[in-house]
Amino acid sequence: MDVTEVVGLVLLVLATGCSAVLVAAETSLVHIGRARAEVIGDGTGTDERVEALLALLDRRTEVLRPLVLALVVLRVATTALVVSWAYQRPGVGWVIPAVVVLGVVVFVVAEALPRSVALRRTDSVALRAVGVVGLLASVVPLRWLATLLATISERLLPRSAREVGPVVTEEELLAVADRALATRSIDEEEHELIGSVIAFGDTLVREVMVPRPDIVGVENGCTVQTALEEAVSGGHSRIPVSGTGIDDIVGIVHVKDLAKAHLDGRSGEPAVEMSRRPTFIPETMKADDLLRQMQSERFHLAVVVDEHGGTAGLVTMEDLLEEVVGEIVDEFDLEEPLSQPLAGGDLRVHGRMPVDELNDLLGEDLPDGDWDTVGGLIFNALGHVPEAGEAVEFSGRRFCVEQVVGRRITRIRVGAPEVCQ
Repeated sequence: MDVTEVVGLVLLVLATGCSAVLVAAETSLVHIGRARAEVIGDGTGTDERVEALLALLDRRTEVLRPLVLALVVLRVATTALVVSWAYQRPGVGWVIPAVVVLGVVVFVVAEALPRSVALRRTDSVALRAVGVVGLLASVVPLRWLATLLATISERLLPRSAREVGPVVTEEELLAVADRALATRSIDEEEHELIGSVIAFGDTLVREVMVPRPDIVGVENGCTVQTALEEAVSGGHSRIPVSGTGIDDIVGIVHVKDLAKAHLDGRSGEPAVEMSRRPTFIPETMKADDLLRQMQSERFHLAVVVDEHGGTAGLVTMEDLLEEVVGEIVDEFDLEEPLSQPLAGGDLRVHGRMPVDELNDLLGEDLPDGDWDTVGGLIFNALGHVPEAGEAVEFSGRRFCVEQVVGRRITRIRVGAPEVCQ
């Protein structure tokens, strides 16, 4: 091997190594968000590098252009060196095998491996890449050439593609909230409120509705007096009026209209005459979409229907707001609490308690599936309508059924494995 070949091989190794560094830097800067970059500096003693990284992220597109251009130049140089080295070998049969072998080695070392490392350790790689990226961005001729080429390429794009702006993910917003909480810029309640608002966008109506068995309503032929008594006894301001059955809701009657009719001496008239047209929505509708619809169309109660057109439940504006701010309990609410701490560290929960809420309460990760409530989780695990005393175990905790009304699980005790034994 002569001097030329040695020099070529050294250049090939250097080009491959530089390509690996630039690939890792590019990947980390593309996949890290500003909110995440702010969080990783907390308590790590890397404030200066974090500040430099944040400065680069503020002009991410500008600093990535020289990096990408340098990476393209290195890839072209690497390819030329591989082909040149292969052609210097004696015999034509060397060319194809040498190019293939060297090509695979270069791909693994300079592309796949650094990109994989950068994706798995985005934070640390991004911090280490600050110096290299900043150095390339400071080379004026390289920056000008990269900007010129980028401008030409952008002119080739359709106008709609040029207007796409940066997207802030939910994870980044939560990271900002976590940082604000850690620095005491916001308190715990504000942090929980921010998390609830973000989660609200992914909540379905069926997760917050009053289920079908809990619906309080009156039949079509019911009088104003009877409907008023039913509404007052249940503590409701609005109740549905059904025709041939619960799947045939023909109206929503307001207790104010019933009270006015009662005071006017019309207590014996049919309540349906005071009812208003119901609004029907699918159970898969997003909760935030329904809240906006309630605001724009000015109604407070909607009938939730399933895929077969039957009544799945009712949802009120209060149900939606409670998903954001927590339970709103007034002097007329008669519902028993969803959870109640017991002596010895056990917990009693209602069967309609959402699994997500119990996860937050216990700090566990209970099984997820086609059910929304703890009762549904236990039904799925047992495979039949349980009787009081039956139990299942999840995540090292025992869920003991304490009360069943009809076919509904209404009370569950959550505790250590010896519960119910």
